[in-house]
Amino acid sequence: MWQLLSLAALLLLVLASPQPEDRPKAVVSLHPQWDRVLRHDSVTLMCQGAYPHGDNSTQWFHNGSSLSNQTSSYVIASAEVEDSGEYRCQTGLSTLSDPVQLQVHPAWLLLQAPQWVFQEGEPISLQCHSWKNVTVRKVQYFQDGRGKQFSYKNTKFHIPKAMRRHGGSYFCRGIIGTHNVSSEAANITVLGPAVPSISPLFPLWPQITFCLAMGLLFAVDTGLYFSVQRDLQQSLRNKRYGKVTWSKSPEDPYKQ
Repeated sequence: MWQLLSLAALLLLVLASPQPEDRPKAVVSLHPQWDRVLRHDSVTLMCQGAYPHGDNSTQWFHNGSSLSNQTSSYVIASAEVEDSGEYRCQTGLSTLSDPVQLQVHPAWLLLQAPQWVFQEGEPISLQCHSWKNVTVRKVQYFQDGRGKQFSYKNTKFHIPKAMRRHGGSYFCRGIIGTHNVSSEAANITVLGPAVPSISPLFPLWPQITFCLAMGLLFAVDTGLYFSVQRDLQQSLRNKRYGKVTWSKSPEDPYKQ
C-alpha cells in the first residue's frame, strides 16, 4: 500500500515540475510584413515570447548562427544580399521559434505579398516595390504571361476573393526614368477551402496525467481507510470477546 502511495506522490512531483514541451514557442514577425525586400530596404524582426522576471534578453539566430543582438527586435537598417536567410529567436521562458525566411534582392523592381499561399475566399494583395521607392509609371501586372492590370501610377494589385484560377506565376513591369524594367516572377498558390483541424492529443497529456494521479491517490486513500477500519474493528472485537485461560502446571500438588 505504501508503495502505491509513493508512486502517486512521485507522479504529482513530475506533474508539478515544468516540462520543456509546456513552454510556449517564440514567434518571429517581420515589419513591414514582406519576406522579399530590395537592397537598402529597412527591415525589423520582432520576437514575441515569454520572459522570466527581470530578464528581457532574447537570443537571435541567422542561418543557425547566434547573433550578438539580445533585444526583442532585430533591426536591419539597410538590407544587403548576405542578410538573406533563416531567422529564429528564443526567450528565457519560450522554446525556439519556427524559422522566418527573408530574401534580399538586388533589383529595380520586386513583387511583394504578405503571403504566397492563400485559401479560397481570402483576399490577395500584391505590391510592385521599387528600389529606394523611386517613382514607377505605367505599371502592369501579369499572371502566367497574360496581362491582368494596367495603371499609370498604381503599384498595387488586389483580388477581393481568391479562387483556384488566381493561382500561378506573377510579375510586374513598369517604367523607371526612361527604362522599362520587370520584376522576377513569384508563384501564388490558392488552396481549397480550409478544413477544421482536429486538435492533437498530446497537449492533453498533462491533464490526463493529473487525472490519473488523482485517481490513484483516491484509490490509495480509500484502501488505507478500509484497511484501518478493518484492523480497528478486529481489535475491538478481540477486546470485547477475549478470555484469559489458566492452566495448572504438572507440579501443582492440588487436584480437583
